[in-house]
Formats: sequence, structure tokens, C-alpha cells
Amino acid sequence: MALAEDRRLIIVANRLPVQYVARAGRTGGAWERSAGGLVTALEPILQRTGGAWIGWTGAPGRAPRASTYQSINIRPIALPGADVEGFYHGFSNSTIWPLYHHAIRPPRFHRAWWSRYVEVNRRFARAAARSVRKNDTVWVHDYHLQLVPRMLRELRPDLRIGFFLHTPFPPEELFAWLPWRQQILTGLLGADLVGFQTYADAQNFSRSARRYASAEGTDTRLIHNGRTTRVGAFPISIDFNDFAAGASRPSVLRAAQRIRDRLGPQRKLILAVDRLDYTKGIDLRMHAYAELLRRKEISVEQCVLVQIAVPSRDLVKDYVEIRTQVEQSVGRVNGDFSVPGYVAIHFFRRSIPRDELLAFYRAADVMLVTPLRDGMNLVAKEYVAARTDNSGVLVLSEFAGAAKELRRAILVNPYDVDGTGAAIVSALKMPRAEAESRMTVLRGIVRRNNVFSWANQFLETLHA
Repeated sequence: MALAEDRRLIIVANRLPVQYVARAGRTGGAWERSAGGLVTALEPILQRTGGAWIGWTGAPGRAPRASTYQSINIRPIALPGADVEGFYHGFSNSTIWPLYHHAIRPPRFHRAWWSRYVEVNRRFARAAARSVRKNDTVWVHDYHLQLVPRMLRELRPDLRIGFFLHTPFPPEELFAWLPWRQQILTGLLGADLVGFQTYADAQNFSRSARRYASAEGTDTRLIHNGRTTRVGAFPISIDFNDFAAGASRPSVLRAAQRIRDRLGPQRKLILAVDRLDYTKGIDLRMHAYAELLRRKEISVEQCVLVQIAVPSRDLVKDYVEIRTQVEQSVGRVNGDFSVPGYVAIHFFRRSIPRDELLAFYRAADVMLVTPLRDGMNLVAKEYVAARTDNSGVLVLSEFAGAAKELRRAILVNPYDVDGTGAAIVSALKMPRAEAESRMTVLRGIVRRNNVFSWANQFLETLHA
């Protein structure tokens, strides 16, 4: 383990690792564990050390009382409606999110949103300061809380503080757009270690810190106001063994066969699984698929595309627009190319239970993971882990962080419609021996670099 027994781990993240579920017909409620790789990786350390997790429940209004869930101290943060609008929907998801994803959509800059962001970050920092003891380690997560390291450092200069950004970090020319760029950089430089998904992201941060925050040093070590902050790449991953075991269960294998039988056992199944987000490139992916059908390089009798789109941020205008755009694209493709008994695209706009998702992973001959920009993209790694027979082909965007590790996938530029189409055809026609060779290598990479290795590497570096 990466932490000594007397050193607790305190996680500070936008969301808690549990959901507060009200009890029907009764007062109060109960905590239920949330899904996700971050929770999976950190839960054993928190349980072993009696650590705490500080975060928001996801619901506006008053926070439930602090409590304990499976030896983890849960410290909820309240976010009134105005904070949800300004801090979460506003600055976090309408300013930082598009900016950090290379301005795929224009970021919006509002001083009122920034004020809310500062206030909520201060609330998280104060909550962390109240929760820590001597020798504790604090690990702050993601773009919502970039000011917390500096704020917490001012309250508790004795602490060891780490920060990890799950999204990309933009080049300095784009980061320069942010009116509060110096404040964000100074906030992050309050940490002892700032981690990113890729070395390119770490470089972008270090260059911006030297240019806009008067930091000195290299891409891996910065000095600011007399303090040293280390910078590094720590690509996040998944619980490989858990996904592999789940995908091998007889019930999942039977469900996968039912999927293939219903879609047509003779057809090749192409699968895509995304949050319904404009960064995921869903519309361009469908365009590439439609072009193949139009040119008769493939047919609906030969293959089918299954697109699973998990609803996301439905109250934000850009997300309403992408939902409409995707649904219209599905309608056009199906209207143009479907024939009786063979639908071109099956589109599911809903969350999929884990076992059902594993069944789709096992059923799919080709997995399309083609975001326009992504910090990592764990769907690619989940698919690889699920292919326990070494079958299947992964088509992966070169602009996903996962592409830096998964080089044996078919890498594509998602903006290149013809190139993406050619990659789909190549994946569909790939000889079994080549597919198995590629997948064997990919599985070895994800097995070695699992989510537990990620957490331990970060914490060991933080305390080195």
C-alpha cells in the first residue's frame, strides 16, 4: 500500500462515492455505493486507514449529516440552487469543460459564475481543513476544485496535498483565453503533486504556469513562491480483473448471445458507448457509418451499429442541442438505409446496468471509441478487459488519452470521416489471427496498468 498505517487519506471531489437515497414512506434515507473506477481504486485505502471523502451529493439544497459508510467517513457539502447553477452548470461545465477540451464548443466567461466557483471551492477547502488530522494526506480531484489546493494550503500548511485532473489540460494558447488563468494556476500550484492523464497535458500545465503564474522550473518540477510542486502523468485505468470476471459469468455470456440473436447472428455488431456529450464525436461517427452504407462498402444485412448514449447535463443548452442532433442523425440514417428486418442503427438514450453493458461488450465485434477530445476514456479499457477470448477489434480516437497506451488499437482521426470509415471496414474485415494478436497485447497493457496501480503510483510519488 502507498500510505503508512498512521496516515489517513482524505479525498476531496465534486461528488461523493455514495448516493443518498430517500426511503419511501419514511423519514431520512440511506447511503448506497456509487459506481465508478475512482471509488473502486480508493475505497480499500480509505477503509484501511479510516479516511474521509468530502463531496457533493448531486442534489441542490441542504446536505445530509456527516456519517460513516463501510468505514469511510462521508462528509457531504451543501450546494444551494444558485451554486449548482453558477459553480456546476456555469463555470465548471460551460467554461472549464469546453475550454479544457480544446474549445470544441466556445467556452463562456461570466464573472458571476467565477464568483460562485471561488466560493464553492473555499467551502470545500474549509470542510477539508476541518476533517484532517496531523499526517493526513489530501487528494483533490478534477476541474471543479482547482482552487482548493492553494486554499487548503493556506489553512493547513502542514499537509501533503495532491491534485489529479481527469480531463485534458489545454495548450497555453487556449488556456490564455481564461480571464482567471493566474488564479487557477496559483490554486493548482498549492499542491505538492499535480497529476494529469498524459505527459502532453502535464507539459501544457507547466508551460502555462511558467508563462502566466511566474513559476520557474521544468515540465516536471515547478517552483512558485518558494514552494516546489511536482508535475507528472498518471494515466487512470479500471479494475481489470473485476471487468474480466464479470464478462465471463454465464449469465452475461447468455445475455450477449441473446443480443446477437436478436440483432441477427450473421451480422457484425459495431458498438459505441458514450455519455451524450459534444466532446464524444457521436455525430461524426454516424456520418462515417452512413457514408459506408451510401457507398455500399457495407450493408445493413452485413452489420449493425448499436449506439448507447448515457444522458448527461440535460439542463445545459449545449447538451440539449447535441441530443437533438444525434437523434436526428439516427432518424436520417435509419430512414435512408434500413430495410424490413434490418435496422441500420439501434440507439439507446439511457443508462445501462453494468451486466447489460458487459453483455454488449462481449457481443460486439468492433468497438468504436472516437471522441474529439478525451482525458482518458475508460470505455476503451473496459471493452478490452471484457474480451477474455482475445477477440474483437478496438477503433480508438488518437485524441483520447487512452491512445497513448493502447497503440495496438486501430487509431483514427475522428474529424476524418473517410479515415474513420476506412478504419471501420478494416476492423470488420480483420483476420481472426491479427485481431487476437492485437487484443492480447491490449489486454496485457490494461491488466498491468490497472486502477490500483494508478492510485498507488500517484500516492507513492506524492510521498517520495
